[in-house]
Amino acid sequence: MIIRCWGSRGSIPVSGKKYLRYGGNTTCLEIRTKDDKILIVDAGSGIREAGNSLTMEAYRDFTILLTHAHWDHIMGFPFFKPIYSFRTNLDILGCPFGKTAINEILPRIMATPNFPIKFEYIRAKISYEENFFDTYKLGSLTITPIALSHPNRGTGYKFEEDGKCFVFLTDNELGFKHEGCLDFQDYLEFSKGADLLFHDAEYKEEEYKRTRGWGHSFYKDALRLALDAGVKQLGLFHHNSERIDSEIDEIVSDCRKIIKKTDKKLECFAVGQSMEFKL
Repeated sequence: MIIRCWGSRGSIPVSGKKYLRYGGNTTCLEIRTKDDKILIVDAGSGIREAGNSLTMEAYRDFTILLTHAHWDHIMGFPFFKPIYSFRTNLDILGCPFGKTAINEILPRIMATPNFPIKFEYIRAKISYEENFFDTYKLGSLTITPIALSHPNRGTGYKFEEDGKCFVFLTDNELGFKHEGCLDFQDYLEFSKGADLLFHDAEYKEEEYKRTRGWGHSFYKDALRLALDAGVKQLGLFHHNSERIDSEIDEIVSDCRKIIKKTDKKLECFAVGQSMEFKL
């Protein structure tokens, strides 16, 4: 599988020369299977660039998989160019969010007075699958969901193809158990032995003391999860909107120093916009 990052920022898009290395778009990943199926994970602002690129490649069939319905993960949907083409076939997957179905949430983004173009102007053929609680097959890719520890709930995912495993746990607070969510040990078991793990690492220690319960992790908790689970690569994800490139570099450097003190072989880095990974 090929994993491309079109956005790894949290909360709100940012721009400026201090954000160039890791980018300013909010969450959006593209996963390509060996049989050339396109899966898009979350519709943050990064989905605009993903759509432009996929349109240039003449792709017409897409699956969008949502982790949850907070604004930074769905705000880019109206700017996903393929939805305005009659030739596009779009499957949207995810669990119900806060008792509100997916097919109710997305039209609200474009409802008056929030957006000038009505949802009815979408020309793509759209199908919805809300009750995504069990393992799902997309061609050669197997997708397994897990409940995230996050306000209003959400879903993380494990993607497996040809014996390779990618785990995506954005917006997951390891230091606080939200209602209906799981424990640290559950996320450890879910991630065990993964070839690649992207995990929420939004806060530094002093920040987390003020924001505990907001739904995001202290980066050392994400590192501990990766070390204990024996994953091969850890990508720090959902960067704070105030976190400039140099500060992200400092977090990565600190993680690498901690890893050196262990007997574990773990590659740690910060996930940036336009990065590509092959498993």
